[in-house]
Amino acid sequence: MKDTHGRSGRPDVMQVLADARPDELDPARLADSPRQRAHLERLLAREADAPRTARFRVPERFRGGVRPLGTMAALAAVAASAVVVSTLDRDPLGGRPGAPPHSSSAVGPDASAADGRLELLGAARKVSTADGGGAYWQTTTRSQDVNVVGAENGEGPLLAVRDTATSRWSVGVRPGTRSLMVSGLDAEIAPLTKEDAARWRAAGSPRTMQAEVPGNEAGGTLGYTMGPRQPMVMRTDADDKIYALGPRNASYQDLLALPSDTAGLRRELERRHGQDGGAEITDRTAHVLRQAADLITMPVKPAVRAAAYRVMAEQPGVRGLGRVTDPLGREGVGIAFPGTHATALGGVEQRVVVDPSTGELLAELLVLVEPSARAREAGLDAGTTVNYTATTRMGWGERQIEVPANARH
Repeated sequence: MKDTHGRSGRPDVMQVLADARPDELDPARLADSPRQRAHLERLLAREADAPRTARFRVPERFRGGVRPLGTMAALAAVAASAVVVSTLDRDPLGGRPGAPPHSSSAVGPDASAADGRLELLGAARKVSTADGGGAYWQTTTRSQDVNVVGAENGEGPLLAVRDTATSRWSVGVRPGTRSLMVSGLDAEIAPLTKEDAARWRAAGSPRTMQAEVPGNEAGGTLGYTMGPRQPMVMRTDADDKIYALGPRNASYQDLLALPSDTAGLRRELERRHGQDGGAEITDRTAHVLRQAADLITMPVKPAVRAAAYRVMAEQPGVRGLGRVTDPLGREGVGIAFPGTHATALGGVEQRVVVDPSTGELLAELLVLVEPSARAREAGLDAGTTVNYTATTRMGWGERQIEVPANARH
């Protein structure tokens, strides 16, 4: 115990108050203080020297295409059987029409890997408080995909197009409730830039354009119908299963039973990767990163959401990007995950943007870092965001979402 008495023998009041102060209120330990960063760097250096079975290199290519981190996998009952249906957790450059904007713009200097982990650990502290409950866990997202298209006959210039849409997902967690997703709200396929629009008009403003399909050994094309399209509604629950978690479907009770400590959650995610035999993503680190980011958007306990952030922070190669704005113009901190992944547009890097004041995951992005010749011909440079999903609402509700009258089933 510290000696809090002065030479007179009486207690030193200021020292007593200082000793009673919680560590988190110590000015020397506040975020961005030299003491905190030096302490964190020592911890990370010590952690890097320790053996860990989860450390594996991120692969250059995912099986079946690149999949953005943190995207939601829905469930659908098809032909009387439960089938996992991926709504955004698929190759955004080949699985469906594509179209996103440009990379998040930096507001401050790039940060080190230690800073990236620091931001994730800070987010974990912010989301560790209780967030209530309800009948439905509801999220609203705005997404964009970018792709390169050309005329159906293969002649004429290439141009970049954007496919934008809003989706609402309402997951029922109480007995008797259903889970519905309405996708394609305000959906439209249009030229990405003014230059792309000029090239499209010069080609005669064709109604249909063609893009290359990646991951198809026989080759192939994907048709793009320019202009707006109808929204679509689908039921995403199958019996009591409401989410896909790894290779298995999960119920709300399964989510509530997830470990809330970092090591336990990491082991659980690795175990689920083992159940899949590595068929979807051969690299365990990539699998753990994706599944941990998925959990942040699910109706899990706050402590589990916090543990998911910590699991992400402990993966090797995670680095901070400093202050950035997300594709919707909201300020946050950027985090980049290790490795680049090959797509038809070139090598892409996976990033997330986190709100440091709330710990909420604002957006997930795929950013072009090594454009292909086809992408460069269409004017896509390094730094272009070729896929993003921005969350604009996430929380509990008591009423099911409304389905537009013109929605396709």
